[in-house]
Amino acid sequence: MTPPLAEAELGIWPVRAEAELLAARLQGTLGGTLYRPWLNSEAGEGEAVLTQRQQFALAYRRHRRWIMIGAAGIAVRFLDGQPQDKHSDPAVVVLDEAARFAISLLAGHEGGANRLAYRVAQLTGAQPVVSTATEAIKPLVLGIGCRKHASAGQVSQAVAHALAQLDGATLAQVREVATIDIKAEEPGLLAFCATHDLPLRVISTRQIAQRAWVGKPSEWVKQNVGVDGVCEPAALIASPRGRLALGKTALDGVTVAVVDDTFEGM
Repeated sequence: MTPPLAEAELGIWPVRAEAELLAARLQGTLGGTLYRPWLNSEAGEGEAVLTQRQQFALAYRRHRRWIMIGAAGIAVRFLDGQPQDKHSDPAVVVLDEAARFAISLLAGHEGGANRLAYRVAQLTGAQPVVSTATEAIKPLVLGIGCRKHASAGQVSQAVAHALAQLDGATLAQVREVATIDIKAEEPGLLAFCATHDLPLRVISTRQIAQRAWVGKPSEWVKQNVGVDGVCEPAALIASPRGRLALGKTALDGVTVAVVDDTFEGM
């Protein structure tokens, strides 16, 4: 499990009071400092009232990472004039109040917003949105399922076994790993992703159960998890425009499927 971040590491800024419960939920797992800017909308006699944008400007450099809960347009306006350099700017992830999209908006690769967007998506069920070129040119998504307590070494060997079956495919071409929610905290899978700096996208059991796919169902998975399979549908859901480049392969209790979303034009 990823440890909570220190207060100085993360700031959480819900734009409206209606998003406070969602913000508190994120803070409960991720740690950090939760701001309630609406509480500062009234000033005493002779005191100036600061707008939310002004409040955020004062707080912006206090934290290395930010989660702003609200509209992307508001975040852009709040950030106007603040960014200076991608190597030093705090990372900013924008999450809408309905927790549909977690957008890596600023300092995605260098500042860690991409990874934070995936973590927020894990916790809320949102879709992570990452647009940095470093990730965009990586066409492969790995779908991984594993038995309980599978080691990082077992996961690594199974992935290597799968990629070896695709001509010229390497781990450097992998953009992300996808798995089912009940495997989201598997230590071996998390360690594998951390070692290779790969984000983990968690797909809900409900989503996988609703997915129509053509792979061969697994009776064991059906009986124990309630879905027909894990690695293939997880990878296809994570990369909806992709094609299944390699169907389920199994090695030592770990299953791997590979989806390729190389854009071939119109």
